[in-house]
Amino acid sequence: MENGIVTLKKGGGRTLKCGGPWVYDNEVESVAGNFSDGDIVLVHDFDGYPLGRGFVNRKSKLLVRMMTRNKDQEVDEAFIRMRVREAWEYRKQVMDDIGSCRVIFGEADFLPGIVVDKLSDVLVVQSLALGIDRFKFLIVEALKELMAEDGILIRGAYERSDAKVREQEGMERTKGFLGEPFETRVEIKENGVRYLVDVAEGQKTGFFLDQKYNRRAIQRFCPGREVLDCFTHTGSFALNAGLAGAAHVLGVDASAGGVALARENAALNGLSGRVEFECADVFELLPRLEQEGKKFDLVILDPPAFTKSRNSVKNAVKGYREINLRAMKLVKDGGYLATCSCSHFMDYELFTKTIGQAARNVHKRLRQVEYRTQAPDHPILWAAEESYYLKFYIFQVCEER
Repeated sequence: MENGIVTLKKGGGRTLKCGGPWVYDNEVESVAGNFSDGDIVLVHDFDGYPLGRGFVNRKSKLLVRMMTRNKDQEVDEAFIRMRVREAWEYRKQVMDDIGSCRVIFGEADFLPGIVVDKLSDVLVVQSLALGIDRFKFLIVEALKELMAEDGILIRGAYERSDAKVREQEGMERTKGFLGEPFETRVEIKENGVRYLVDVAEGQKTGFFLDQKYNRRAIQRFCPGREVLDCFTHTGSFALNAGLAGAAHVLGVDASAGGVALARENAALNGLSGRVEFECADVFELLPRLEQEGKKFDLVILDPPAFTKSRNSVKNAVKGYREINLRAMKLVKDGGYLATCSCSHFMDYELFTKTIGQAARNVHKRLRQVEYRTQAPDHPILWAAEESYYLKFYIFQVCEER
């Protein structure tokens, strides 16, 4: 059992008591006991009432990440294996295809600080917290065993714990094989589209699995149409449009490496003629296309997070407003706009308001076709607002009349 006790201030832990997963350092009255950072501690309310157990890190503003609300629950190998099994069983229940999916989503799977993606027969791990880092080999081993029970053989695991946020935990960034090395360019298939994914050098874990069903949702607007896919990364929305029968697709991204892989992916799917890619800054390209008089039946905006902190939200609003405004001007009257934000700091209300402002500025009327979030393998845990980050709209764009 633990040797440490973290006691909250009177009035502290409001988010925790509503189901949230963290104890912030400024909510704590005292930290007592003989323990090391990364160890499991017991969390007490100000009056001594036990609230559960989690791992502590005094270097982090997230002082404790909760593992269980049961004060008597031992956080040991059996406990971790139980959590991993629950996460895997959930994916098998909610996903129509587990060929590639997120199998562990941190706090939303009650395994705070760790993400594991299954990309075909490879696992990609991102460990961002000190306490859970101690369990990463066990988590990988447990996943391999569970998948083997279902006839799925995993040939290797790769760690992508190279995010800057690790430094806030007092940890060094790291990446590399967790076990025997293997070829890190992996072919996956999603929505019938084949992709080459670079798990060692690609962004984050190599592929953005959260947009799976949103990519499928745009397919019905594509047959015979002209499509523009902005911030295409390695071509996922563009290829879904091409496979759905678009007459022509232009995918744009500022990353030369991303565009090169997108072109490979187009060739892999026999779409090189109809799906083309250009390496360019979207903020510079959209005004140029407007000046050239270009119009599209569908414009897709899938930008990176313009804000990763509350301090930069105002600048992010300007960026989202600008790209949406420009995109609306490029959509044919009666055409469609698919637009999203992947920053949880740009919440639903603010994102919606920003799109509305952009529409008014260019005298467009929007008819909402649908609103979507991330795929259910990235579950949204209520009371953990960080788990609700992806907002995705499809609109019909009409001239004012």
